Amino acid sequence: MPVFEAHVPAGRFSVEQKRALADALNQSLVQGLDIPAGDRFISITEHGDGELHLDPSFMEMTRTDDAMIISVLIGAHRPLSDKQKVVSAINRLVVDALGVSPDDIFVALVPVPNENFSFGRGELQLAKGKPQW
Repeated sequence: MPVFEAHVPAGRFSVEQKRALADALNQSLVQGLDIPAGDRFISITEHGDGELHLDPSFMEMTRTDDAMIISVLIGAHRPLSDKQKVVSAINRLVVDALGVSPDDIFVALVPVPNENFSFGRGELQLAKGKPQW
């Protein structure tokens, strides 16, 4: 059910690396939240010069030209412990997949009530209750 939007600098990552990024994001859900592997909804957008702005040192980080923003629409029912697990998994798996610095991965979790997700057919499949996972 979570939906990822990864905003990356243009030209920094190959098609294969972007596929590895998508795989890492998907696996962060599988490993961090026990979500089925088929629950895969990921958008990767490249941003050119002047279009992606991450302060290089805010919160005592050392960000490089590889810095990215990852937004995650996640079920609002998730407790803080789940959020911590998924953010930790995102960071670890993206670092492993791309060889970037852990400081280069800014994550924003956006809680969304389950009834606001449609998987298609114009239906709100989760409106009647929580998902099984």
